[in-house]
Amino acid sequence: MAATAPEWLLASETDLAPCALTGRRRRRGFLEKTIQATARFLQSAIRSEETASEHGLLQRLDARVKLVSLVALLLAAALVRHVSVLLALLLATLALAVSSRLPLRLFLTRAWLYVPLFTGIVVAPAALSFVTPGEVVVSLGHWFGHPVGLTHQGLESAALVVSRVTVSISLVVLVAMTTSWPRLLAALRTLLCPKLLVLVIGMTYRFLFTLLGAVEEMYVAREARPRSSERSVRQGRAFVFASVGALFGKTQALSEDVHQAMVARGYDGDARMLERSRLTLVDVAWIGACILVVMLLLGVDRAAL
Repeated sequence: MAATAPEWLLASETDLAPCALTGRRRRRGFLEKTIQATARFLQSAIRSEETASEHGLLQRLDARVKLVSLVALLLAAALVRHVSVLLALLLATLALAVSSRLPLRLFLTRAWLYVPLFTGIVVAPAALSFVTPGEVVVSLGHWFGHPVGLTHQGLESAALVVSRVTVSISLVVLVAMTTSWPRLLAALRTLLCPKLLVLVIGMTYRFLFTLLGAVEEMYVAREARPRSSERSVRQGRAFVFASVGALFGKTQALSEDVHQAMVARGYDGDARMLERSRLTLVDVAWIGACILVVMLLLGVDRAAL
């Protein structure tokens, strides 16, 4: 006997209304926005681990060498007093990002967008004539009978601060995106950072994802339960407060369990790697190049004074 498909499977669905023309667009609540932001943060962190495993220039360097060179370049950026020198260093960081096979859009978003923009907003009043007196290059009218405008000295000072912050953030992001987290912690401990500091940083980074996962599970569980068509703001706040209390209890219980498990396995506060790090010729060449760059930056900056 030949098998036939059921009638309900073969019937055409002609009575369905087009979904694009019916109903209202539901606005996202603050809980949904929080969960989506959490997911984006997790994706960004996972992507950083992926970029750290690429076969680029900085990925081949030892983590200790990168940290020492980072400190040296940050000190050089703090001592430089000319925007042009900082811009040259900024272009060098961009070239290093390209040679390290980093996604340019991700690198530029992290290093050149949010923090420099916020810094520019903060230091913008310093360019006004009544804050930084000098030669007015952009007139903004009069205020209580006194001329107000943007001065050349104020604009130069604001540009110096913004460029210095941008260079510093670019260097930090460059090292963070090209170094895996365990290697970075081990390098910090090798460079005589306190055990407690390394422990707090490592545990914070590790269990931040656990807490974010717990928040997401609580929200998914809430959405899976039957609910009314509309919820008031008061109900949403009550859920948030209850979730914070439950999450605090989970955090405390988890921290105690993890600490006991670590002590039982012989943990003494040091971050260790399965493989021992050794300096190579590439690391030595990088150290020499960083010394030359720092000397060149300071020399050019002093010559331009």
